Amino acid sequence: MNAELSQRQRNLRRLLRPRHVAIVGGQAMADSIRRCADTGFTGEVWVVNPKYAELGGRKCYAAIADLPEAPDATFIAVPREATIEILKQLDARGGGGAICYAAGYTEVGGEGVALHEQFLKAAGNLAVVGPNCYGMLNFIDGICLWPTGALGHQVETGCALVMQSGNIALNLSRNDRSVPFAYVISSGNQAVLNAADYVDALADDPKVTAIGLYLEGIKDVPAFSRAAAKALQRGKPLVALKAGNSELGAKFAMSHTGSLAGSGKMYDALFDRLGIIRVHSVPQLLETLKLVSTAGLPKGDRLAVFTCSGGECLLTADLCDELGIPLPGFSKDQAEDLRAQLPNFATVSNPLDYNTSLWGHEDLLVKCFSTVMRGDFDAGMLVIDFATDGPETEAACMAGVRALLKACTMHGKMPIVTSTLSELLPAAARAEVIAAKGAPMQGLEEALNAFAAVHRFAQRKTKVAAAALPATPPAGATRRMLSEVEGKKLLAGFGLAVPDSRVVAPGDAVAAAEALGFPVVVKVAEPLIAHKTEAGAVAINLKSPGEVDAALARMETSVAAYLKGGRIEKVLVERMVGDVVAELIVGIQRDPQFGLALVVGAGGILVELVEDAAMLLLPASAEEVEAAIRRLKIAKLLAGYRGKPAADMGALVKSIMAIAAFAEAHRDTLLELDVNPLMVRADGAVAVDALVVLGQ
Repeated sequence: MNAELSQRQRNLRRLLRPRHVAIVGGQAMADSIRRCADTGFTGEVWVVNPKYAELGGRKCYAAIADLPEAPDATFIAVPREATIEILKQLDARGGGGAICYAAGYTEVGGEGVALHEQFLKAAGNLAVVGPNCYGMLNFIDGICLWPTGALGHQVETGCALVMQSGNIALNLSRNDRSVPFAYVISSGNQAVLNAADYVDALADDPKVTAIGLYLEGIKDVPAFSRAAAKALQRGKPLVALKAGNSELGAKFAMSHTGSLAGSGKMYDALFDRLGIIRVHSVPQLLETLKLVSTAGLPKGDRLAVFTCSGGECLLTADLCDELGIPLPGFSKDQAEDLRAQLPNFATVSNPLDYNTSLWGHEDLLVKCFSTVMRGDFDAGMLVIDFATDGPETEAACMAGVRALLKACTMHGKMPIVTSTLSELLPAAARAEVIAAKGAPMQGLEEALNAFAAVHRFAQRKTKVAAAALPATPPAGATRRMLSEVEGKKLLAGFGLAVPDSRVVAPGDAVAAAEALGFPVVVKVAEPLIAHKTEAGAVAINLKSPGEVDAALARMETSVAAYLKGGRIEKVLVERMVGDVVAELIVGIQRDPQFGLALVVGAGGILVELVEDAAMLLLPASAEEVEAAIRRLKIAKLLAGYRGKPAADMGALVKSIMAIAAFAEAHRDTLLELDVNPLMVRADGAVAVDALVVLGQ
């Protein structure tokens, strides 16, 4: 075992692959104890209960101290107070890990919170699952540390499930979708172990093909990111179903960035960074895990689709277009061969409707499918729903399935068989597909989404880079908003271009404008106003002294109304930036969990109107920044639109990286930042406004 691991990490690995297990509980655990004999587990199973001589056909020991050895894994099914005492005994004995079934800790408040503290102290170095959880199923070694239900079937390899919801874990353990599970873990309250710990350990397990997560929250985002980065490096996809996605917003946000950043978007940015496949339903979670665990990772995303239905052709084509899955056409030779095999009324296209003339004829279907699969495809997909009207129809369906398996095997391509309805792909057919290293998928939409997502992961794992996030300490509670002048000066020190400017008294504004050269922009510098446009505290494109004087007069009136009597002490006079291709917003948002987030989007007055923005967690590379920009709707403007010149993409990326560098350098104190707008030209980019808030 890796010497660099902590004692608790080593104990978690003992818990996952135990040599011996102990069950602490009463009569209610008798059935669970008996099941241990039927699971295939070859290690020792010990029962601890001082009130009985035997339970479930096994001898009872009076206490943990009486066991022959310190157990690697212990299932504790006693009341909450007694659970704490058992933990103390296990830790003193040198036990590996414990699963705590009892509830009534932090989730109930009151005395439960005090018991939680006792629980943590008693746990010591133990790897503790729960409390308030169902436990763990190990389908590799045949271990059922679970209060109810049957273990299921042992596997050589399979995916792992880590579920914050016990009931969802229970339901998934009972599914009938042929998903090969290596582990099912109900994590409960996560008092000791959390998602990061499980992912870290499972990423090291050679028996685990992928990791499925049901998350309601992440306790330690930097630790989770390190574990997820390890899984990414190991080529093991993480598939996450994240619940509770309401947008919380920023409680004290002064910047526009706060309206573009929310908890859901933070999770999206985290998952994208770490190559985590995000799904939005339980079926999608299971089907994605199944694809990886049965067929592996696709070499590419070029898909050939076979159906015996024009309607299925259209549905598949629409979904592939929506998901960006290429459906290449056939070569001239392939098309000619297919026309010779199909009726003259058949349309030779991808997806291919092979027509009822070939239905049920395995030899003919093998020839047809092989003609296609010899082409430049990465996977072949057969869309078929098994009818229930008798064995002859089922045999005809199986002929199609076997033909696809043979054709894909012949040409070294991934075989995928999917039904449009989940219930119309029977278990026997699924088993045959799995035996041929194919993926039996249930649900057309789920299948195609899984294929697209897994391909993106396969691409992402080749570009791991620095995926893990640094820790971000809490900033000071006192908020200090810098003046625009101060903020721009600091940012300019990191390489951000800003306009030539002067800060003067209102009476000297005309002279400053003349010195800079018209046209100019005039803004209120003092008092500090976060959003000058809303306060009428900015005037642009002033072309003469008279226009400057008139603008100042309007500002005096509007600012006095906005601030209820406030007066203008200083104004900022800037050279007007012209020939603008597009306006962007570049912001930094601080989150107590995720650290610093970079937001890039359509700027100026469009910020909250169109909400066209992308988010990256810092640190981020220039390549990641450019990719985020190109995903924006405003990217069309940047590329040159309706005769306008293209934006200077190099200067734009350089400007954003300068802002990111400033944020990284002030990670301990920066609360929020807006550069809005960042004026992008054909020959550069200039920040014409900046809002910086620091914590003290």
